[in-house]
Amino acid sequence: MPTTIAPRIRTLVLLFLTVTGALLAGAGQAFAHAALTGSDPAQGAVVEKAPAQVSLTFSEQVSTGADSVRVLDPKGGRVDTGEPSAVGGTTYAVPLHSGLPDGTYTVTYQVVSADSHPVAGAYTFSIGAPSATSVPATAREAGGGVVGRLYGFGRYLSYAGFIVLAGGAAFVLGCWPGGAGARAVQRLVVSGWLALTSATLFLLLLRGSYTGSGKVGDVFDLELLGQVLQTKPGAALVSRLLLLAAAALFIAVLFGAYDKREGAEKRDLTFGLAIGGTVVAAGLAASWAMAEHASTGLQPGIAMPVDVVHLLAVAGWLGGLCALLVALYRSDAPVEASAVRRFSRVAFGSVVTLVVTGVYQSWRQLGSWSAFTETRYGQLLLIKIALVALLVGVAWISRRWTNRLGETTGAGAAAAEATATEATATGTATAETMSVETAGTGAAGAAAKTGAGKAAGAGSADAARAVQLARQRAAVDATRQKRRRDADPHRLGLRRSVLAEAGVAVVLLAVATLLTSTEPGRTEQDAKAATAASSDTSGAVTLGMSFDTGGTDGKGVVSVDIDPARTGANEMHVYVTRPNGRAFDVPEVKVAFTLESKKIGPLPVTPDHITTGHWSANGVQIPMAGEWQIAVTVRTSDIDQATVSKNAQIG
Repeated sequence: MPTTIAPRIRTLVLLFLTVTGALLAGAGQAFAHAALTGSDPAQGAVVEKAPAQVSLTFSEQVSTGADSVRVLDPKGGRVDTGEPSAVGGTTYAVPLHSGLPDGTYTVTYQVVSADSHPVAGAYTFSIGAPSATSVPATAREAGGGVVGRLYGFGRYLSYAGFIVLAGGAAFVLGCWPGGAGARAVQRLVVSGWLALTSATLFLLLLRGSYTGSGKVGDVFDLELLGQVLQTKPGAALVSRLLLLAAAALFIAVLFGAYDKREGAEKRDLTFGLAIGGTVVAAGLAASWAMAEHASTGLQPGIAMPVDVVHLLAVAGWLGGLCALLVALYRSDAPVEASAVRRFSRVAFGSVVTLVVTGVYQSWRQLGSWSAFTETRYGQLLLIKIALVALLVGVAWISRRWTNRLGETTGAGAAAAEATATEATATGTATAETMSVETAGTGAAGAAAKTGAGKAAGAGSADAARAVQLARQRAAVDATRQKRRRDADPHRLGLRRSVLAEAGVAVVLLAVATLLTSTEPGRTEQDAKAATAASSDTSGAVTLGMSFDTGGTDGKGVVSVDIDPARTGANEMHVYVTRPNGRAFDVPEVKVAFTLESKKIGPLPVTPDHITTGHWSANGVQIPMAGEWQIAVTVRTSDIDQATVSKNAQIG
């Protein structure tokens, strides 16, 4: 039987730090929960005239600010005017200056998705023809850097604090009322409250910088803090702080007046604390549900209550597990077998609740079986399921130890009594060795203590001996309690299995935290489908060019449409019109594609004549992405022809 828990505690702490490090390493870039599904002008498009505005369409509603969308000219100057505004559904537009010159423009955006996570991206489009630009089309870093890592740690700490606070208090109230007087359990629950409170304040300060500039210096910007308080996540954090004030009162009663009550008075107080504690815990859980995954997407009215129940079940299981672990290792008073059996039933009910609510959440967030393997959310969910299964397996082993603990209660009590007697004898012998003045029987020791009390004002030597004797007796009592706690050999197996459960729970909590900051599989797949559809329908390139063959009636305009303007097969349409806009039926039209940067081409294409002024070609192959020169040769008579060209980004 071990004499110290330091090696095990060190192992658990190292595991915690390792998982936390992995969590922070993965939190460098936030995984967006809203995705850009379309834009006008489209990405890579070449438009003939300067647009009056740029519009962006997302997979869900987002929050925008004054600097959320920026449009930059080829030299890096801003050409957008005013703030972005919603123009319908999930589409947001920002107006542009009039009369913009030809060239390539860069659009960058950083918004906040409906479930509180920052989303950033960038793309380019061209007016007239593509040009060189000094602005790289790279997204602003959303939710990354030092602030992003700190925010990820704060989220982990807040979840851990809630689980320990709610689960630990529930363990004392529902499974082991005697734990209200155990200092180790008291410290655990209070530590959970402190962790959740400090993490909530920490997240509130970081929020403005996390969704905005990402600069550490903006953490204490009071203007940003004021803006955060007006948002849904800010309101959720403030609500959490108010509920934590009520939780502090609950803790004070649980570990104060509750432990001193007996009989009917204690039963009444238990009922009141159970009702009040459930309300406070549900409110704390709702502070996550109202601002994250559950509050947006499919069936939010059902998803939010389910998420609250899910979080409460997690706290009841894992938080109670932490309290049981501390009670088994650090509490002087032994944990009764009946208390362990009650927790076993609570844990079983929590697991059943987790399965039911987890199945609903998985269906809601994934939407298809393929999302399990094709999306990051699905892959993390598979890891979480495996960890839960492992945790249930270890819990089953703990349950077996619990049953054995109950079967040997009588033998354990006898052994406890024997070891307590032995501890008393050992402690008395130690006291005799260390203090000659207080040697003798217990009665002699008591007499010495009484004498010392009477002579307290007469001499400091007697007072010192009395203090020494009190310390010795305290050590004897501690030894007796430890022997009594460890009298049943099956408790060793139980403690080891519970410690293993706690280790798995630490990893499970890290994965769960990553899940809350990862784009749901359903959203990711829908965004990919919408992006593909958008590129298929709005990714076409349209080029208009005026020509003059020099002969009689030799002037006109030729327009070339290439759809979807990507590598591989494309559909091409050529329209020839007179200067007045009427269809121009010329004898011949030919098109050639050249990629000068790679010395590819010209690749000739001869379209088929469809109708007056209209030619078409299917399956036009573009071998690679790049800025292609598209040259069109128009022949208006046997000897009169002209070739005009423009550049366009394809692929």
